[in-house]
Amino acid sequence: MTDLGPVDWPPAPIRTGRLVLRAPEARDRAAFIDLRASPEVSAYLGGPQPREELERTTPAAPEPHPGCFAVTLDGSMIGQITLYKETGFLPQAAGRAELGYLFLPRAWGHGYAAEACAAALDWFADALPGEAVVLATQTANLRSMRLAARLGFTEVERFEAYDAEQWFGLWSRTDG
Repeated sequence: MTDLGPVDWPPAPIRTGRLVLRAPEARDRAAFIDLRASPEVSAYLGGPQPREELERTTPAAPEPHPGCFAVTLDGSMIGQITLYKETGFLPQAAGRAELGYLFLPRAWGHGYAAEACAAALDWFADALPGEAVVLATQTANLRSMRLAARLGFTEVERFEAYDAEQWFGLWSRTDG
């Protein structure tokens, strides 16, 4: 990943009707470990990482990563959103801002991901006017496919990668 260029980081916390998006803090460490160790969360991302390894390697306080938001509900982290300019895990995303999201299973089914991602996309469109955002997900990840459609991503292509069919979409603010 690369930085977001001329964007000041971290921004003021972004508040939605139910959530707060903010820069990650030391108090989020356990939730970050839970995200990466969860078989459900990582089902379409190559599988969970060993919790013991994560406990050993995850720093006590996060390093600042422009474009990484902790998503909190009532003060507790329930997910993470990233908006990074990709360096090329997928050639289609290289040099473009790519939206990523992970939410703890207990947060699924409540509309939190859509609410948080919409707020992050609005922030991005204000911070970098005119820049499009891309998203890639496995077509087998039906929840992610529904979220992409709800957020207004338009399919650009489907392709094979990581031994699975991938969906690649594009978003840009249309309301100016």
